[in-house]
Amino acid sequence: MAKKRKKAGMKNYVMKKGKELHVFTGRTPRQAALKAATRGFSGIELRERGRRNADGTYSIHIFSGSVSMVSKPDNAPDWLPAKIKKPVVKKKGVNRVKKI
Repeated sequence: MAKKRKKAGMKNYVMKKGKELHVFTGRTPRQAALKAATRGFSGIELRERGRRNADGTYSIHIFSGSVSMVSKPDNAPDWLPAKIKKPVVKKKGVNRVKKI
């Protein structure tokens, strides 16, 4: 019988814009980037909070994002507005930096 795998927990990803820090939660960097795009960010650079690579560097996940307004689906609840935000992100790459 195969072993059951434990589901990955939620991780916190930090995005620094100027002097402000924004924290987005998700299981993957893409999920956190989708949340950032929904809130209107387009140049998204995320790093996982509290994690370093084996060589002591930090991984910065780079995405470009946008949001479009689409009609709500037919099976949506009544309280949902007629137009909803749909985020789109595209991964540009991963940079490794020694210092944040």
